[in-house]
Amino acid sequence: MSEERVVIDNETNPKITVGIDIGTTKICCLIGSPAPQDGTLNILGVGVAESEGLNRGVVVNIDKTVKAIRSVIDQAQQQAGIKITEAVVGIAGDHIEAFQTRGIVGLSNQNHEISRSDVERLLEDTKKVNIPSERKIIHVIPQDYIIDGQDGITDPVGMSGVRMEANVHVVTGLVTAIQNIYRCVERCGVKVTDVVLEPIASSTAILSEEEKEVGVALIDIGGGTTDVAIFEENIIRYTSVFGIAGRQVTDDVRKGLGVIVAQAERLKRDNGHTYLPSIMKDEVIMIPGIGGRAPMEINKSYLCQIIQPRMEEIFEFALAEIRKSGFENKLGAGIVLTGGTTLLRGTEDLAREIFRMPVKIGMPSHMNLSGLATEIQSPVYSTSVGLALYGLQDNYGKGATSDVRLKDVQTKKVSEEAPEVEEAMQTKEKPSILNKISNFLKEL
Repeated sequence: MSEERVVIDNETNPKITVGIDIGTTKICCLIGSPAPQDGTLNILGVGVAESEGLNRGVVVNIDKTVKAIRSVIDQAQQQAGIKITEAVVGIAGDHIEAFQTRGIVGLSNQNHEISRSDVERLLEDTKKVNIPSERKIIHVIPQDYIIDGQDGITDPVGMSGVRMEANVHVVTGLVTAIQNIYRCVERCGVKVTDVVLEPIASSTAILSEEEKEVGVALIDIGGGTTDVAIFEENIIRYTSVFGIAGRQVTDDVRKGLGVIVAQAERLKRDNGHTYLPSIMKDEVIMIPGIGGRAPMEINKSYLCQIIQPRMEEIFEFALAEIRKSGFENKLGAGIVLTGGTTLLRGTEDLAREIFRMPVKIGMPSHMNLSGLATEIQSPVYSTSVGLALYGLQDNYGKGATSDVRLKDVQTKKVSEEAPEVEEAMQTKEKPSILNKISNFLKEL
């Protein structure tokens, strides 16, 4: 994967990484810079805005999505004092599908030593699978390599053999959904250098190497979708996305109490509990009446009785995915929950009851972060931090590759959507008159 970079116009020319999380309920842009002296990621700027143009992770209104993306980019640029031109973007949605496949290549070099190019050739071979024309491969994630019948090999480079195979996990998405992501970001004058599945990005920010080695399931409960990623032996073994998440919880509150969406979201966020025994004091909540009607009073326990069944359903769906993966009994580190919905009180307790294994709330705080690090120590920012970190890596998870690139998606050029960016690029490429005169005098 190519590194995503933006250059600041100053003398030092430090390199920047930008992640844009385009979610169903919120859009977030995060600008970071690696600090070479101590290896920390310096958070330079963050922008957050409500998202109105997506449904279950898929763009359904281009104009509203572009407006929100432009807003978060402006916020982040203002905070960081940087003009960004490129970013890594997250993708989710219930259109995401994954499957296992296998590839095989012969090794014909004289000494039969396996090179990096042989591995890349093998991974390209695994992409030659029959998928519908409306779908596109997003990631190819190697599980293990087999050399001359010997399996369980994680890094074959430098080994000898005449025949190499690989078992891979392939993640695909709808071409139109990917195109719309590109189109929205590029209309804001920003080039998409890579599209990354959001649970993979989140895992980069919140999971430790130890957790991924012993086995862990990451469950990212966002606004429109819940994403599941399972790791074992430091390799992504399984990914899944389903369209039940925080927005359904809000809808339940709205319908159950007869309030508007904004009130339901506020009640859920400020007073919501997902687990009845977690309520220490059953206080009375006052709800303003609609259209001149008298205010309504409810107890926290009553609100919990509306929220808890939906959260149980989300966890049961996630548990079904874990069982489907075949790794239910291999999760030594248990479950890590992240995403904005996990901020509801009692979420950990309810999850422990359903999953029957260790559970913790994951957020990008264990990473070596500096700058605005305290501002992003929340599950809400897991994906955007992960996308920024992803942009700094050559590869992810021992050879995982992303197969979505700008040249692969037929969208309008940045110059067509943002003339000012094209003009700036042309100005940068063309030497000024003073430079030409200076060069002429030097030649004399």
